Amino acid sequence: MVFSSVLFLCLFLPLVLVLYYNPFMPKNRMLRNTILLLMSLVFYGWGEPRFIVIMVAVTVVTWCIGLLMEYFSTYKKFILWTGIALHVTCLFIFKYLTFTMNIWNSIWGINTEILNIALPIGISFFSFQLMSYLFDIYYGNAKAQKNVLNVLLYISLFPQLIAGPIVRYQQIASELEHRSDNYENVCKGLYRFIIGLSKKVLLANYMAIIADNMFQQNMQLSVASAWLGAIAYTLQIYFDFSGYSDMAIGLGKMFGFNFPENFNFPYVAKSVTDFWRRWHMSLTHWFRDYVYIPLGGNRVSKARWIRNLLFVWLLTGIWHGANWTFIVWGLLYFCVLLMEKLTDFTKYLGCIGAHIYTMVIVTCAWVVFRSPDLSFAVQYLSIMFGYSSIGVVDEVFLYYIKSSVYMLVLGIICVTPIVNYSCSKVSLVKSVVVVILFGLSLVQVVSSTYNPFIYFNF
Repeated sequence: MVFSSVLFLCLFLPLVLVLYYNPFMPKNRMLRNTILLLMSLVFYGWGEPRFIVIMVAVTVVTWCIGLLMEYFSTYKKFILWTGIALHVTCLFIFKYLTFTMNIWNSIWGINTEILNIALPIGISFFSFQLMSYLFDIYYGNAKAQKNVLNVLLYISLFPQLIAGPIVRYQQIASELEHRSDNYENVCKGLYRFIIGLSKKVLLANYMAIIADNMFQQNMQLSVASAWLGAIAYTLQIYFDFSGYSDMAIGLGKMFGFNFPENFNFPYVAKSVTDFWRRWHMSLTHWFRDYVYIPLGGNRVSKARWIRNLLFVWLLTGIWHGANWTFIVWGLLYFCVLLMEKLTDFTKYLGCIGAHIYTMVIVTCAWVVFRSPDLSFAVQYLSIMFGYSSIGVVDEVFLYYIKSSVYMLVLGIICVTPIVNYSCSKVSLVKSVVVVILFGLSLVQVVSSTYNPFIYFNF
């Protein structure tokens, strides 16, 4: 089940709200948590109920490990790493085993049978949240939860279960039992949800049509068409993922939870370093706090600092998927970030120059991210820079510019704080805009075909 579906908007969400805020039920925290937990399991298991067993099993085991860490504090480091090994092993089996076997076969020239293991949806997200639960107990940032149902609710909470943001246990530990769920929060959450829904169905899905068509042209592209496809995908993935995060944060707010922000207008960044302070912030902070800093961060020798940076970005690439494109994508950012940190050259580019440099790097990196394999990525990038292209401009480019110029301009405007700032100044405008956006989004949802979120794959 996805947020941008008729089933969710017209049946599931209204039903959950009615059950949760039913005036005839006692306002009991345990009862409301139970309702949320049961409905979250229904949400996750819709269409693939077998994955519920996996998620619940690893959550219960993690809960037990958390209790063991608290009760046997002398051995808590060993217990912690046992728990981390469990989640890394699960991730490896479900997400990377087939990829590893393919590499093994290609290296040794053998043809062993490749396992076809179904990937539980959202496993990267809930695995990282479970590991954060163990880390927070180990570092003393939170107490082990005595009630297993609260840990299950933390992991399975449907607003953020599938594609984040990655909510660390310490961020909502107190809200599991003490939170403010009221009419005001429902209104605030609904506003945020509608903004995210409109990003997804009105902008991301539109950009996806352009990007998909360009990436499926069998390399028969002009330079302009290749850049248009790359820019369209750059806009698509932002509106898709930030739209999901907005919806998740809004839904959480409706039920009294305050999830962390995941995006802060990353496409206005003046450096790649600044970009990663603004993009998928919950993942960036997770790696910073649980990997980079424990390894020593930048308070070590230069050689060890470079090693730490390399390790983090290698893991970042691997986290996104079992494909060489993701690994190269992560290593590409390592190289660029290392260069920025060692030379600080972006300050000599000026505001406009630094922004152009950043967006060229980010757009090219998204091409690698979007490509099915490295060969495709190299070919596509070569066309963007004038090699192997069919010319500078072609009819395909002219067609999409004529038919989509207004949507492209609107998309570019909406990745900046301009619209957000304008609406915040006039509350009436804000209310009217939200109503219009919801109406347009609902029409689009009803009339469009199924279009899943990009980050559901991770």
